[in-house]
Amino acid sequence: MNVTVNGSPVDLAEDATVADLVAQRSSGHDRVAVACNGDVVPRSTWAATRLSPGDAVEVLAPTAGG
Repeated sequence: MNVTVNGSPVDLAEDATVADLVAQRSSGHDRVAVACNGDVVPRSTWAATRLSPGDAVEVLAPTAGG
């Protein structure tokens, strides 16, 4: 299925969850926030939150700087 992640199209397995996406995209960051279609997805629900074709997902990692 196709979803949009951080503005870019991504092809995922049909049964992909938010947890699957984070594992694939977070590059080792254990502190990320996720929003799906504009709604924050609590970390406690990532494994149970299935993605659907056309979803717009934002995966955000904190950055340090000044």
